[in-house]
Amino acid sequence: MRVEKFLQDSAQRFPDKVALVTGSKRLSYGDLDTLSDGLAAALSSRGVQPGDRVVLFMENCWEAVVGIFAALKAGAALCPVNGSTKPDKLAYLLNHCRASALLTQARLLPTAKAALAQAPSVALTIATGRAGETPAVLSFDAAVAASAPRPNPPGIDLDLAMLIYTSGSTGRPKGVMMTHHNVVAAATSITSYLENAADDVILSALPISFDYGLYQVLMAAKVGATLVLEKSFAYPQLIFQTMAAERVTGFPMVPTMAAIMLQQKDLGRGAFPHLRYITSTAAALPPAHIARLQALFPHVKLYSMYGLAECKRCTFMPPDELRRRPGSVGIAIPNTEAFVIDDNGARAAPGVVGELVVRGAHVMQGYWQDLAATERVLRPGPHPWEKLLHTGDLFRADEDGYLYFVARKDDIIKSRGEKVSPKEVENVLYALPGVREAAVVGVPDPILGMAIKAILVVAPEAGLEPNDVIRHCGRHLEDFMVPKFLEFRDELPKTESGKISRRRLVAALAEAAP
Repeated sequence: MRVEKFLQDSAQRFPDKVALVTGSKRLSYGDLDTLSDGLAAALSSRGVQPGDRVVLFMENCWEAVVGIFAALKAGAALCPVNGSTKPDKLAYLLNHCRASALLTQARLLPTAKAALAQAPSVALTIATGRAGETPAVLSFDAAVAASAPRPNPPGIDLDLAMLIYTSGSTGRPKGVMMTHHNVVAAATSITSYLENAADDVILSALPISFDYGLYQVLMAAKVGATLVLEKSFAYPQLIFQTMAAERVTGFPMVPTMAAIMLQQKDLGRGAFPHLRYITSTAAALPPAHIARLQALFPHVKLYSMYGLAECKRCTFMPPDELRRRPGSVGIAIPNTEAFVIDDNGARAAPGVVGELVVRGAHVMQGYWQDLAATERVLRPGPHPWEKLLHTGDLFRADEDGYLYFVARKDDIIKSRGEKVSPKEVENVLYALPGVREAAVVGVPDPILGMAIKAILVVAPEAGLEPNDVIRHCGRHLEDFMVPKFLEFRDELPKTESGKISRRRLVAALAEAAP
C-alpha cells in the first residue's frame, strides 16, 4: 500500500465528512482529495517525475496538507522543512536532496527566493496567497484548479515516500529515507494502539515539518478521522477553546506543551469531556507531569512514547502501566521489537545500561547520500535480509521488559520537542566577528525540556553584547535553535588534544545547578 491511498480510500468511504479544520476553513475528504489531485496534476504536467523530491516549505495550513498528498500522488518523495528555516540552510536542503519542486507560502517567498538562487535543481515553485503568478512562481490557486487528469504514476510501496531531515552531531542535517512501506507500517502500528477510528477528532499544534506533526495528518487520513490543525501552541487558551468547540478526542503534545498546559490556572479537573487520549513524545515526559495530567484528566488515556525520525516510533507506555512505571517509556510498538544491547552486542540483562536497538518494518532505509552514516546505525540483523537500527540512545530495561531512557550517546539536544545539533549552532556563532570560542549545551528547563545555552569566549575589542549574539542567531537559525541563555568566559575547558570539552562544560553546569 502507498501512503496516498490513506486519503483516496477515506474520500471514497466518507466523501462529505470533515477531514480538515484550519481556522475558519473546513475541508471534506472529497474536497481534500480533489484539491490534491489538481495540485498533483500541476506538479506532473510541469516536469515532476516519479521519484523526484518535492520540498514543502510551509507552516501549518490547509494548503500544506493538500501539498503533502499532492506530492505523494505525483509519485514524488515529500521533504517537509520548518517554516522558520533560513535561506542558507534551505538552500543546503534543496541542493542536498536535489529537489525538483518547492511548495511554499507568500510570506515565506522572500526566504525561498534567496535559497532558490543557490539551488539550480528546482525547476518549479508554487506559492500560496498573494504571491502573484510569475514565470518563476506558479500560484497555488491556479495549480489546484488544474483541469488535467489525476496522475497515476507507476509505483509500489518500496518507493521513497519522504525524506525527513534531522539534526546530526556533524552539524549538517541528515535526510532520513522512509519508503511508503515504512510509513504505512509505522502509521498502522501507532493507530492500532491508540485505537484510532473515523469518529476521532484530533487537534495538532505540532509543526508538520516535525515527523510527529506530519504523522497526525497521515494517521487521521488513514482512519478517516477529522484533523484540527493549529499553527502553534503559542496561545494555549485559544487552543483549549477550540478543543471544547470541536469536541476533540485526541491531543498529541510534547513535554514543553504539557508544562505550559499545567500552568493554566483555569483548567479544571475533568476538562474536555470528549477527550479520549493524550500522547507525548520527543522527550521523556517527567513523572511529575504524568501525575498532574492524570489528576487533571482522570477520564483520559495518557500515552507516554519514545521515537526518532529513523523509525518514527519505538515504544509506547500502555496507559494502565503508567502509575506503576512512571519513569518508563514503555514497550515496543505493535509488530516491532525494541531491546537493549551491551558493549559486546549481546542483549543486556535487566537493569544493565546499553544501546537501544529497533527491529521492524518501520525502520528507515538509510540516510540520503550518506553511506558512512547509514552503516553506523543500520547493522546486520538476525536474518540476512534485514538491518537493525542502532539508535545511539542509552536505555535500560526492567525485569518485565519495560524500557527506560538514560541518555543520548551523542550531543544532540531536545528542546521544544525539536532536535538541535550543538555543532550547527556553534557554526553560526563562529560566523559572528569577535567570537573566538563557542560551545553550545542543553540545560534543564521546566518549559522547554532542555534550553539552549551558548558559552562564548569573545575578543575584548569586539564589544559584543548578549543582544548582538541573539540577533545574529535569529537571522541564521530556526527559532527553536536560538540560545535562550548566554555566558561569556575568559576560556573554555579543553581536552588533552586541545579540543573544547562540551562534556566537561555539561558536568560543571550540572554540579553548579541548585
